Amino acid sequence: MFAFFEKLVDPFPSGPAGSPPATFWSFVWHYARPVRWLLVGMAVMSGVIAVIEVSLFGFLGSIVDWLSAADPQTFLADEGWRLAGMAVVILVLLPGLALVESLISFQALFGNLPMRFRWSAHNWLLDQTLGFFQDEFAGRVSTKLMQTALAVRETIMKSIDVFLYVAVYFTGIIVLLAAADWRLMLPFAGWLVLYVVMLRYFIPRLGAVAQAQADARAEMTGRIVDAYSNIGTVKLFAHTPREVTYAQDAMRLFLKPVYGQGRLITLFFVSLLALNSALLFAVGAMGIGLWINGLVSVGAVAVGIGLVLRLHGMAQWIMWEVSALFENVGTIRDGIATFTRPVALTDARDARPLAVPEGEVRFERVCFAYGSARPHRAAGPVVQDFDLTIAPGEKIGLVGRSGAGKSTLLNLLLRFYDVQSGRILIDGQDISGVTQHSLRAHVGMVTQDTSLLHRTVRENILYGRPDATDEEVRHALRRAEAEEFVDALVDREGRRGLDAEVGERGVKLSGGQRQRIAIARVMLKDAPILLLDEATSALDSEVEAAIAENLYRLMEGKTVIAVAHRLSTIAALDRLVVLDRGRILEEGPHAELIAQGGLYADLWRRQVGGFLDAGEGEAALVERARAAE
Repeated sequence: MFAFFEKLVDPFPSGPAGSPPATFWSFVWHYARPVRWLLVGMAVMSGVIAVIEVSLFGFLGSIVDWLSAADPQTFLADEGWRLAGMAVVILVLLPGLALVESLISFQALFGNLPMRFRWSAHNWLLDQTLGFFQDEFAGRVSTKLMQTALAVRETIMKSIDVFLYVAVYFTGIIVLLAAADWRLMLPFAGWLVLYVVMLRYFIPRLGAVAQAQADARAEMTGRIVDAYSNIGTVKLFAHTPREVTYAQDAMRLFLKPVYGQGRLITLFFVSLLALNSALLFAVGAMGIGLWINGLVSVGAVAVGIGLVLRLHGMAQWIMWEVSALFENVGTIRDGIATFTRPVALTDARDARPLAVPEGEVRFERVCFAYGSARPHRAAGPVVQDFDLTIAPGEKIGLVGRSGAGKSTLLNLLLRFYDVQSGRILIDGQDISGVTQHSLRAHVGMVTQDTSLLHRTVRENILYGRPDATDEEVRHALRRAEAEEFVDALVDREGRRGLDAEVGERGVKLSGGQRQRIAIARVMLKDAPILLLDEATSALDSEVEAAIAENLYRLMEGKTVIAVAHRLSTIAALDRLVVLDRGRILEEGPHAELIAQGGLYADLWRRQVGGFLDAGEGEAALVERARAAE
């Protein structure tokens, strides 16, 4: 029975996630619509239960009247069938309805509804650009994902549970008392008017303070996670007290809306309690007055006072449910700002998979400025009127001072950003017209800032090609000079070698070890286009020399674009392209550029003393390149 209801909602729907509507109720309905029939069923159950509970008070009044006038000797004979019918309602129907409502609420919706939100929103977040995540704390985004999912569920279910239940309950009260004497319903009608006034006053304020609280909570969590993620830097600069203060500032900001919410809840609670007390007094006084004048029976007075006492007992429940509901409303409003942000970079409608039979890469009059995509970057174009053709299988190096546009060109080729004008072609195909997935599947890249997933060594390397065998993983490790240290790894759970976890962002490994794992991953991927952005900068000279030979072998038959500030690592490539402010200043082989005596020659002279003697450096690079061939 439980499994049947648990399978009524698919927590992992197929198809594209898409961006939900930006208005509150449209946003909520976007996630409620797939389960609308279950919500209708839950609403019907809740409504029927409310009607039955009100009817029980009517039955209580009837019993009082029967007992006050009936003969005990004939009471069961006269009223037995009605008593038996009510017993069936109490013992069978009411528990049965409650069971069905609980199965819908807790088996079908409680876990599955927020998981559908998390699944869809996570898929949508993964489609966002790099700029989206560079502008947000990772902890902040993940916190919003978790708390908004729960807030959507609670808003939907509490709206039904509280408002529908209360609406049906009070409608039943009005009908029941009007049947006895219309004057008995007047205090309840007055209560309802004042209750609506209270809601109109408190609800918007509770919603606003809850939204501020949700945003402050996400900011607080983001700051704390940021400190944990960069704990090495925190300790290196001895800034533990600074981080404590930084987090404390966010915690103080979080407390402000918490205190404001607490004040509103206290006022709401006291106001509701006073209103219920006034209702109890009014109904009791009016009921006694009507009974004295012979206008109502004792049973009607008992029903009225019983209903007020029931309402009085429900006061705190209503208060907490309503305040929790509108705290969730505030959380959703805060989440809407994040989860309805359009994806800045999407595939064209007619996008097709990229085919790379040869590997030619061509930049045609490319212009690009970060602008609003990265507002913290310097204004002005980073790349302007850039033309460059890289023949199939050619190996080129991009050289230039920091900010010259080298890494930007790699990001544009990977389509992490779209060019403002011009175009980039691979084998004659404009990359803006192919799917991003297929584009990046044909490009391998090793970066300076290597980030590993908090998973095992094997899983990190298999990211290059998930269907690879263990032997192929081993071969990639050997080519990256990583097999020896990987075999020696042991994590805190006792897992060894390829099964050892590397920690968040690979924190359990040294920088050089992380780099070699990243190189093994790209070697396993074996893509026809290879990008190297300071690929060996984290390695010591001995390991770099060993890996360089394998990198040269990896380059065979591939189109290669390499970026390196350490010029000795790229001097043996087919062609070097020297950039300055997003334009090509010089290009040609290493020896030719040295002979020209331009910017490249100047950069080489500044570096060569720090790494190798000029003559030894060139000779070693040429020998290495020949050996690789």
